[in-house]
Amino acid sequence: MSTTPQSILTIPGEALDYYLSQGYYRMQQNLFTCRFLPIDDQLYTVHWLRLVLSRVSYGPAQRRLLRLNERFAVVLRPFRLTEELEELYARYRASITFDAPETIEAFLQAGAANNAFSTGVVEIRDGQQLIAAGIFDSGARSIAGIMNFYDPAYRKYSLGKYLMLQKINHALRQQKAYYYPGYLVHNYPKFDYKLFACEAATEVYDSLSGRWLPFSWATVAAQSADILSGLPEDAVDEYEVE
Repeated sequence: MSTTPQSILTIPGEALDYYLSQGYYRMQQNLFTCRFLPIDDQLYTVHWLRLVLSRVSYGPAQRRLLRLNERFAVVLRPFRLTEELEELYARYRASITFDAPETIEAFLQAGAANNAFSTGVVEIRDGQQLIAAGIFDSGARSIAGIMNFYDPAYRKYSLGKYLMLQKINHALRQQKAYYYPGYLVHNYPKFDYKLFACEAATEVYDSLSGRWLPFSWATVAAQSADILSGLPEDAVDEYEVE
């Protein structure tokens, strides 16, 4: 399901907050939501996450990562698409093993002349060299992490997770209430890194009741079962591996 803000130049911050709170997220210049993700002929359930920023407390792993990367410069600025960013993304995309849009422009704009979102970027630099970038959208009381990418030569620094921490730190400085990192997928751990910042501060959206619940794997499993139970049996069977 998606909604397309074609009739307005920008989405007001309060409107973005509302849609994020209903399990919607940005895709190019649209807002969308979903409950399912088909992977390798199997149907998985999607579970949207947010962090309650007043409850965020970093543990040893997060503090260790911040110390590891403190020699790098961190710059936050309004997003502007540059050749430098596209070149970094191209290096990153060439190193990954999953599908991703060919360019940042395709990911965010898809040919649209106007950006309907209030978008910022966190840049990580080693001296003058751009080694990582994280793009996010800001609402009135929340921010949404949209994409992270980094130079594969710096893989050992866990810059994707580091960018997530930097976005959260920015949101805390801006006195935001929520940080939305996207979704994870039940029984598919590729997205579990979104819990890294602070699992105790994380909530998961119950798409059937419209409520945000404290995160736990038991809650996710129960939600997944409820979502799948509402599907016709042949709809699930269509995606199961033979």
